[in-house]
Amino acid sequence: MSVARVTELTAASPTSFDDAIKTGISRAVKTLHNVRGAWIQDQEVVVAGDTVSEYRVHMKVTFVLDD
Repeated sequence: MSVARVTELTAASPTSFDDAIKTGISRAVKTLHNVRGAWIQDQEVVVAGDTVSEYRVHMKVTFVLDD
């Protein structure tokens, strides 16, 4: 039987939401072992002037605890 845990994180990218998600997952797997999935809880943009300057995602990452 395995036990999973969920942690919340926010990741950002100047390019796109997709890139922000990939950046967040890439960073999470450096610290968390056995990452199994992520739920994108929220998305937002930062506007500078009249253009989008940053894409942000708030996600919940699920990982299985080591035995």
